[in-house]
Amino acid sequence: MNPSVQRIRVGHSPDPDDAFMFYALAKGKLDTGRYRFEHELVDIEALNRRALAGELELTAVSVHAYAYLTDRYVLCPCGASMGDRYGPMVVARTRCPPHDLARATIAVPGTLTTAYLVLRMALGTGFDAVVVPFDRILDAVAAGEYAGRPIDAGLIIHEGQLTYAEHRLERIVDLGRWWFDETGLPLPLGANALRKDLGPETIGEVNSLLRQSIEYALAHRAEALDYALGFGRGLDRATADRFVGMYVNQWTLDFGPQGREAVAQLLWRGHAVGLIPRRVTPEFVPESKPAATT
Repeated sequence: MNPSVQRIRVGHSPDPDDAFMFYALAKGKLDTGRYRFEHELVDIEALNRRALAGELELTAVSVHAYAYLTDRYVLCPCGASMGDRYGPMVVARTRCPPHDLARATIAVPGTLTTAYLVLRMALGTGFDAVVVPFDRILDAVAAGEYAGRPIDAGLIIHEGQLTYAEHRLERIVDLGRWWFDETGLPLPLGANALRKDLGPETIGEVNSLLRQSIEYALAHRAEALDYALGFGRGLDRATADRFVGMYVNQWTLDFGPQGREAVAQLLWRGHAVGLIPRRVTPEFVPESKPAATT
């Protein structure tokens, strides 16, 4: 590799909204100057675990997981996935009141996901969680078991929020709505984070390129959506477009004061109820700078 070229390994989920967000960087639509981006598509819980070891320079992370990453990563002000009165859902084969799930066995997509943290806030700690790959949870709930374990309900993220009815499942609770009713704030599910050891100059420039990628996708929606459809696991175009619109929007361009407050509240409340071991104050990249060109 040319010594003047700096490799930036990027980790994000193999789902339509992340693919849409990173389209311009993945397909060479931007002048990235001295930076060469290498994309690794991995489910969010695996990215959370890898971030604990600081493996990737730029990575999607759950806001819950960020509580354990403050020594290694700083949050980008762009690239958020926010649920504005909607978000991860708990679904089951038959309708029941949410409190009936307090002692249930629930399939979850990972214990470092924000969805899991908010589920614990909403239901308490009594339910039994079984970690299941996010794209197999709907099937597990429909079947009533996973790997020999009984499954009463499932915590769904990504496009499952729009497709659960196809599996003849019932929505029990929408955690984004629950969070809004509790706080009056959007639910900060995911963010992008840059490794601190890159230094302020590189952090600022890479953050700027990430924002440019989001701006490009929003300005060239049709072509970015064509790319995102490749990660939709059978979604039709209209449903994929709806899903992308849910999680790539004004919040994604910038957390803004309300979004930053939502992050702080999530981390504070998680600590207050004993689910996050220490009080965490979120740290964001202070400002974006134009990337250096060659």
